[in-house]
Amino acid sequence: MIRIPKFNLNRIIIIIGAVALFLVVAFFFWLNETIIINNDNGADEELKPESPLTGIRCANYTQRPIAVMMASDEEARPLSGLSQADLVFEMPVAPNGITRLMAVFQCEKPEEIGSVRSARGDFIPLAAGIGAILAHWGGEQEALKQLNSQIIDNVDAMKYEGTVFYRKKNTKPPHNGFTDWDKLFEKAESLNYNLTDKFSGYLHGQEKISKNLSDIVSNISINYPAPYNIQWNYEQNTNIYQRTRNGEPETDKNSGKEISASVIIVMKTNSRFISDQYIAVDTEGGGDAIIYQNGVSTSGKWFKNAGSLTNKLYFYDDNGQEIKFTPGKMWVEIVTN
Repeated sequence: MIRIPKFNLNRIIIIIGAVALFLVVAFFFWLNETIIINNDNGADEELKPESPLTGIRCANYTQRPIAVMMASDEEARPLSGLSQADLVFEMPVAPNGITRLMAVFQCEKPEEIGSVRSARGDFIPLAAGIGAILAHWGGEQEALKQLNSQIIDNVDAMKYEGTVFYRKKNTKPPHNGFTDWDKLFEKAESLNYNLTDKFSGYLHGQEKISKNLSDIVSNISINYPAPYNIQWNYEQNTNIYQRTRNGEPETDKNSGKEISASVIIVMKTNSRFISDQYIAVDTEGGGDAIIYQNGVSTSGKWFKNAGSLTNKLYFYDDNGQEIKFTPGKMWVEIVTN
């Protein structure tokens, strides 16, 4: 009988144990990597580049944005296609506080968009600043004069009603004008507009922000005159803001989906009367801004150089650094002093 020395036996046991431990650790590392991969949105999603507007990965990231003028009136609600907009600008357009929206579409293609309303001159620099094609149903006199001179690429329902735009019989005018993304794209193509996005984009990132519960801003009130006043409510579980009117969620008529955003910007500026019906809002130049994202607020500035219509609208923090936005849909609420 062959005897194994006690020293060698102990050494063998240690080696076997070490090998076993290594295999167990390696297995768990492999399992963890497998779980991470399986929990991803898929290889195809990872390969999609980010939209320069929102930082969201989407197939249409090279598509030139289309901005649509939309109503905000009670009679027009709920609006169609609004939940699919990547970026929305909202501002007052009349002395009595009536607001209007400009919804910008790139990543998603709504089957119906409306109600479509007239253009206002204050929105033209905003559309030009992101390189968008502007879709509208006529416009205020000065705005229409600019658009007819092709100051920016645009598609006017006054020229294409019945083909690109249509009126719904079960909706009262002037809120019965509608269109869809495919019709707008096809018309832009037939007009030989450039269809490739040239906007330089906004900065985006997933940086974690250190915050205490006391730092959380749960409610954002935009004090437009009733019935145009709105509120955004922060949902910590989803890290998004839900839009409400009179305590009720605002929804999309197409899908019933609640209107939400990852970033809310309150852009403060000046306005002046230009007639009994209209006001002019300064959307070029600069002023104060408050940026809400990830449940907290950041004070800063907005700036758009008036030297060229196509200059980008910038947002900076109080240190002069360009704001980095969390990826997701954005709303810019323009309020006047």
